[in-house]
Amino acid sequence: MLGQSLRAIAVREFPQHEIIAPTRSQLMLTNRDAVAEFMQNGEFDAVIHGAARVGGIQANIAHPVAFLAENLQINDAVIMGAYKAKIERLFFLGSSCMYPKDYKQPLKEEYILQAPLEPTNEGYALSKITGARLCEYISTQSGYAYKTLIPCNLFGENDHFGSDASHLIAAIVTKISEAVNDNKDTVEIWGSGNARREFLLVDDLARFILQNIDKGHELPAYLNTGYGQDHSVFEYYQMIAELFSFKGTFTFDTSKPEGMMAKQMDSSIAAKHGWGPVTPINQALERIVQKFQMQTQDQ
Repeated sequence: MLGQSLRAIAVREFPQHEIIAPTRSQLMLTNRDAVAEFMQNGEFDAVIHGAARVGGIQANIAHPVAFLAENLQINDAVIMGAYKAKIERLFFLGSSCMYPKDYKQPLKEEYILQAPLEPTNEGYALSKITGARLCEYISTQSGYAYKTLIPCNLFGENDHFGSDASHLIAAIVTKISEAVNDNKDTVEIWGSGNARREFLLVDDLARFILQNIDKGHELPAYLNTGYGQDHSVFEYYQMIAELFSFKGTFTFDTSKPEGMMAKQMDSSIAAKHGWGPVTPINQALERIVQKFQMQTQDQ
């Protein structure tokens, strides 16, 4: 999702940047030797490492081994491959799940590892923390600029709609669309609906990355990049239901996990470096729903 956004925005707004982004069939990122060779031969100026095995809470619970082991392999291959190729600038994409479970709000960068993690996605979180620490150590040891950006939850037009790997917004869009198409009167929500989440349109993050990829040495080791406002899960369902003109009701399965109850991030440090989300959440959601409807109509 982020990779496709980066490529599209680079073409439109940052033609000075040429982005090389091999597909999975061209380069398997769990293959350490292949990635190292690719880095050595590419003559790259910088690396944006946003690749990971990702998914929602259901996928994380079902496949903790893969979410830890595969992401550790990917991070090792990409970060160490860049380091050994003497590429001096790298942005690593972290995650808000790196922060302790139900910790002080808003979350500040120094809170990482200050308390236990949320169990439902601990494997993924550990892989992200390990990658971030590796970047920090490389920067300290070599003087390179390997920095970790920690966005809030992302959503965009190229999310995995209707699959196990979908994030919350994509899952809600799919569920409500199916309810409307099937004339269903109710939509089920996992948990109480009270958990709060901060969501950001992925294009806003991609634009910030491209604006700062040449300025890595000016940035701190960790940088929160959040939207600045959160909403409850139920509120996201309501906003998206309105966009679909869904008039039904919602039920709550409180036997299902809902993860951390809140994880809004403090992005004040990033704001000093030019960070600020561009797209209001209501406009971003409307854009996603419209694109999803166009895609489903074409199928």
